[in-house]
Amino acid sequence: MYLDKTKKEEIFTQYGKGTTDTGSAESQIALFTYRIKHLTEHVKKHHKDYVTTRSLTTLVGKRRALLKYLYDRDVNRYRAIVKALGLRK
Repeated sequence: MYLDKTKKEEIFTQYGKGTTDTGSAESQIALFTYRIKHLTEHVKKHHKDYVTTRSLTTLVGKRRALLKYLYDRDVNRYRAIVKALGLRK
């Protein structure tokens, strides 16, 4: 599987407050970004996989909602996570 327990802990450690910080907006955004990158590569190879395309669209929407939430609550945290993940150009 592309996303095992150790990879999740690595993401949460790097972008969250620790390995058990699974609920913060930053850690969720980082996890969604990892999954989006993986699914994007899959859809490029299998362009008729509509179920995965729909899942990808759903994940992008969830990430966008979390980014909007973070922007409304704390702009500095928003800017930090966007810069760390390289989301905006």
